[in-house]
Amino acid sequence: MEPSLFTRLRPWLAWVVAFYGVWLALQHHFGAWADTAAHWPIALAMALGSYVAGPTPMGGGTVGFPVLVLFFDLPPGLGRNFALVIQSVGMTSASIFILCTRIPIETRAILWTLPAALVGLLVGTFVFVPLLDDTTVKLVFACLWMSFGALTLARNHALCQLTGRPELRGALAARVGALVGLAGGVTAALTGVGIDMILYAVLVLSFRCEVVTAIASSVIIMAATSLMGTALHLALGDLEPEVFAHWLAASPVVILGAPLGAYLVTLISRERTMRLVAILCTFSFVWTLVQVPLGPAEIAFVLANLALAWVLFALMDRRGRARAPQGPP
Repeated sequence: MEPSLFTRLRPWLAWVVAFYGVWLALQHHFGAWADTAAHWPIALAMALGSYVAGPTPMGGGTVGFPVLVLFFDLPPGLGRNFALVIQSVGMTSASIFILCTRIPIETRAILWTLPAALVGLLVGTFVFVPLLDDTTVKLVFACLWMSFGALTLARNHALCQLTGRPELRGALAARVGALVGLAGGVTAALTGVGIDMILYAVLVLSFRCEVVTAIASSVIIMAATSLMGTALHLALGDLEPEVFAHWLAASPVVILGAPLGAYLVTLISRERTMRLVAILCTFSFVWTLVQVPLGPAEIAFVLANLALAWVLFALMDRRGRARAPQGPP
């Protein structure tokens, strides 16, 4: 006899109850109620961010990062740290929900990507972060969003029609995991997000993986990367007090919002949801360009990144067509 939905959701419910217990204890211990209430704008923003995180291959930090960095004019490092710590709650909650409800995932891709993601996080944190200024990090984030938004606008209908599952095994799975993990880990070290979008793009373009499986897999890899990133910055001791204050305000929202988003997308057209995400990507890109001083070097950087992303997407799409000639155009 198939267990009921309530029975399957018991681990997720236990996680939610445990979290709220810890959250209440922290509020009491630090006397943070007034400070948490004062940070209500980030809680409101993350209500949208957690909804985006559940049914799409984009972590909630993709909303949290631009809100803190562009709207509140805080340093990108703080935005990155907040993205990592808030996703450690929201994306983990969504991941447990996905596993409990038995949404299919690409296990081999996840397992091979994880160790490479850790290496990418370390390389990004200790090599790239010291080299790049705040403006460059903002532009990296904006280009990441815009490239994904353009992909979604151009291929949304065809991608949402995919029904296949990739045969990722052995050396192929290892190569894919290494490339996605390294690139995604470095990106997450800079912005707190990105590895989920990269894994999703590789699965749907190169391997014609059905969107539900690709998104669920991307949510889980983003949760794991966020946990590793949070642990790394805790060890480094560079998590700012303001990050903790924002986390206290937003975490009670995202722990429910991301799984709710994963459920609501079963009731709402996935194509419409992804189209909304593409619009958000475009808005964030334009907003960044308005906020950031742009000289010839910055404009060239943006154009080069967008061109590179589009070339990579085209190459992956061509490989996917060769692997599945009967798939959607």
